[in-house]
Amino acid sequence: MDEVSLRYPNDRIVLALDGAGWHRSHTLKLPHNLCLLMLLPYSPELNPIENFWDALRKESFHNCAFDSLDALENHLEAAMRDMEKDRECVQSIVAWPWVINSLMK
Repeated sequence: MDEVSLRYPNDRIVLALDGAGWHRSHTLKLPHNLCLLMLLPYSPELNPIENFWDALRKESFHNCAFDSLDALENHLEAAMRDMEKDRECVQSIVAWPWVINSLMK
């Protein structure tokens, strides 16, 4: 979370978390520009990152085979860096109206 906060110091960052028990802490200190949005348990369809992964798979992994796990990881990192550069595309995938509206309360 610190790395993401430092990479985007002028942005307000929303991190959606599912209901997993390990996503809870009473001692966690959030960076100033990051807030958590707790989703209902057992509802992956509510998590915007699921659509991000779908888009990433379609865009960067269609008909790909890798010689090793390292090759897969390198390809994933490069694909994520490429997608990160297209801010409008990422926002169109993850910035659902109900997510944005939940932050305005």
